[in-house]
Amino acid sequence: MDAPDSPDAGAADAAAAAERSRDRDRDRDSDGMLAEQLLRLTRRLHRIQSRQLEPIGITPAQFRLLRTVASYDAAPRMADLAQRLDVVPRAVTTLVDALEASGRVRRAPDPDSRRVVRIEITDEGRATLRSLRAARRAAAEEILAPLTAGQREVLGGLLSALVDGMPERHC
Repeated sequence: MDAPDSPDAGAADAAAAAERSRDRDRDRDSDGMLAEQLLRLTRRLHRIQSRQLEPIGITPAQFRLLRTVASYDAAPRMADLAQRLDVVPRAVTTLVDALEASGRVRRAPDPDSRRVVRIEITDEGRATLRSLRAARRAAAEEILAPLTAGQREVLGGLLSALVDGMPERHC
């Protein structure tokens, strides 16, 4: 057996350190590949969803805002929407402008404060949401078609773990 400070022991330590470094590099490469795959999948889903939404005349961002407005029990303020969507208030204003022009939402004064504007979903907006949900299901089905029911369940669990494990972002 070699003594701890023999040349063979030093070479073995160096070889072990080099192997650990290669393993770390491989892990980083693997993580990078996963990140790239997730980005490519996200882009693909966005393209498919955009194609599904185009006949309805709405963008994915407008769809997200419309869903968010509908999720509130009472009409939300613009600031509430910006916070929930994790975007700047100006982005919400642009989306509300487009949805209001198409008759899907309306601005309404707050009964308690003249400075506050609330966003209400209209009947047209609710009808659009029903159509959009069908389009969204079709887009998801197209993306998930190669997977079995069991694989979809596993993927759902993995995605939930990733989403639930994300720290809160503060703008």
